[in-house]
Amino acid sequence: MSKRSELLDFALLGLLHEGPAHGYQLRQRLNEALGAFRALSYGTLYPALSGLLDRGLIAQSAAPRWQATSAKPSGRNRIVYEITAAGKEAFEDSARRIDTAAYEDDGFGVRLAFFARTEADVRLRILEGRRSRVEEQLETVRANSSRSRERMDSWTAALQRHGEDRTEREVRWLTELIDAERRHPDDPGPQP
Repeated sequence: MSKRSELLDFALLGLLHEGPAHGYQLRQRLNEALGAFRALSYGTLYPALSGLLDRGLIAQSAAPRWQATSAKPSGRNRIVYEITAAGKEAFEDSARRIDTAAYEDDGFGVRLAFFARTEADVRLRILEGRRSRVEEQLETVRANSSRSRERMDSWTAALQRHGEDRTEREVRWLTELIDAERRHPDDPGPQP
């Protein structure tokens, strides 16, 4: 299974951990909330759901459309998915796992979205790993910028500065999250 497939499975289990949903709702929530899946197609979603069903991590039931809309029955029934006990266990196992995918752009965003269901020590290690990865990126951006600054036109230089500023902001933000996590590991998250 690819890292992207594993990430999608984790995200689907996380969303279904919050409550049952049908495919359209899941796709909408993945597209809106989880940047890694902004362009997720039904051709990717339904095979992933089928795989989770085959492994017994989710269950499905048919809910008449009129139950959801209070209107007269029309068309076919909608399939509603919900997480099983095995799915909850698989989600919790995945939430405890720390690997390099948890630090990457897509993986980090999805993992962060479910930090409320992640143990404090795991959250801290993921945040520290992400900060380390972003600091490495910042060093690379700065080195590349200083080597080629004299050959850049003003637009390219502005883009380079923007990338450096954005990366510096992410390092500061991660440092704030890490500090808050160390001060209050039982707190539900950073204050808005």
